[in-house]
Amino acid sequence: MLERVSSLKQQFQSELKQVTLSKDVEQLKVKYLGKKGPIQDLMLQLRDVSADVRPQLGKEINELKESISQLCEQAIETFFLVELSQRLSEETIDISEPGRRHYLGRKHPINAMLDEIIEIFIGMGFSVQEGPNLDNDFYNFEGLNFPPDHPARDMQDTFYISPENLLRTHTSTAQLKVMEANTPPIRIIAPGRCFRNETISSRSHVFFHQVEGLYINKGVSFADLMATMEEFWSKLFKGPVKTRFRPSYFPFVEPGLEVDIGCTNCHGSGCRLCKHTGWLEVVGAGMVHPNVLKNGGIDPEIYSGYAWGFGIERLAMLRYGMKDIRQFSENNLYFLEQFS
Repeated sequence: MLERVSSLKQQFQSELKQVTLSKDVEQLKVKYLGKKGPIQDLMLQLRDVSADVRPQLGKEINELKESISQLCEQAIETFFLVELSQRLSEETIDISEPGRRHYLGRKHPINAMLDEIIEIFIGMGFSVQEGPNLDNDFYNFEGLNFPPDHPARDMQDTFYISPENLLRTHTSTAQLKVMEANTPPIRIIAPGRCFRNETISSRSHVFFHQVEGLYINKGVSFADLMATMEEFWSKLFKGPVKTRFRPSYFPFVEPGLEVDIGCTNCHGSGCRLCKHTGWLEVVGAGMVHPNVLKNGGIDPEIYSGYAWGFGIERLAMLRYGMKDIRQFSENNLYFLEQFS
């Protein structure tokens, strides 16, 4: 075995002299010192030798093992420095080459408009209330004065997940939840995404964004609603905006109305955007229906309130002069890069 130890040492030194790369040294180290290598094999054979020579053999094997390990480490370090020097001499950096341009991220135009609208209403004393996209029939319809057989349900094509659960068709679902959890005065807005089972076209989509507003207190009147609308539109468009209020019907308000603003493109003279009327329809609103107040646990004999809602995509289309709502959801970078 002593002859074999000496032979292995000479064999290793011979193979080490032929190595030219650091990775080859690693392979050589594994070859001799690995679990299936000759050194490990010698250690296993120690059990079969006589006890009087075993200590001396063990010492010789350990010294060989330590010698091989040290020689490998020294060779790896030497080869690594040589290889590093060679790589540095071959790799060059052209410091005159212009740097790569880094593009800053931008807000999506819908998110940017939502943030702007929310900031305006917070400045007017409203708090923000968020609700789930998936809700039940009571909060979306029945509690808002849509009985099961009410024809007004046909106004909105709904995605039903089950007979009782659906994707909300408006952010008005937040109204009753806020009423149930709070005592008036209540002054909130509820921004979020809505879903309706409609044919996708340039003017409609299966999902869109909406902002719902609700104010309940003692003595709230139509005058408060009209003043709030006028104040908001003047802040959004950075100046006085003409407003027009027309009677309309919505199940959850009584009386109901629609709010028009003077066309921001032609300023009332008539253009394609306003269909040559000089007006743009922007909001559905009205005084909160007494049945809705009752369903929310609020006495309509003591309190009154107003509510309104409008679509964010429609406002963005008006502001940017867009004709196709689908552009907001197509993730076209050439389109989105126009907004900063």
